[in-house]
Amino acid sequence: MSQPASEASSVRGPAGLAVEWLGTLPYGAALERQRRAIEARRDGGPDQLLLLEHPPVITIGRSARLENVRASRAELAARGVGLFEVARGGDVTWHGPGQLVGYLVADLAARGTPDVGAWLRGIEAALIEALGELGIAARGIPGMTGVFLEKDGRGGARRKIASIGVGLRGWITWHGFALNVTTAPNAFEDIVPCGLAGVTMTSVAEALGTGPSAALFERTREAVAGSFRRRLA
Repeated sequence: MSQPASEASSVRGPAGLAVEWLGTLPYGAALERQRRAIEARRDGGPDQLLLLEHPPVITIGRSARLENVRASRAELAARGVGLFEVARGGDVTWHGPGQLVGYLVADLAARGTPDVGAWLRGIEAALIEALGELGIAARGIPGMTGVFLEKDGRGGARRKIASIGVGLRGWITWHGFALNVTTAPNAFEDIVPCGLAGVTMTSVAEALGTGPSAALFERTREAVAGSFRRRLA
């Protein structure tokens, strides 16, 4: 049985974790950037964490149900929202302004831990640690991938603050996580997030009871970079 994310041991690599901030990057360009990182890792380069934001886009994972996208492709295109089918686990996810996305390209075999479940729990644990530094109590939930606030919302609805979905090329991972930092309250209205009914999406700003700001986004990015260096380097 996997350990709860908050108790999971670090999943460390032999050569550290290179963390890079890419700014705002279209989704297609980010896919290509990950492919280059995979080739670099195969050639002996370091594991990498690529941090960025996306313009509005919806991604559909391998196990997605199309009915979890509430708007048509034409409606999304008219509003400038991209739509991609991608080779990662999970269902439907939205990316866009105010969300910190992290793509992890890491060789699990070289780390001595070719275990996707342990890798997912390690990602959860690093995010929970970063949120704790910001003053937010968060947790993983057994049987569900992602990070949720400790306190449920109205009616017992679980409040999800980060989504996680990874893919594999051999034992090299790609894709990663999306942490809602200063996302708009209506950002997820076009989808059933991750295909989960009874779950509401929240953000760092909402959890802290503060307004969105560039300073909060930067502080969150620094906390995430630090926790991943400590736990997954």
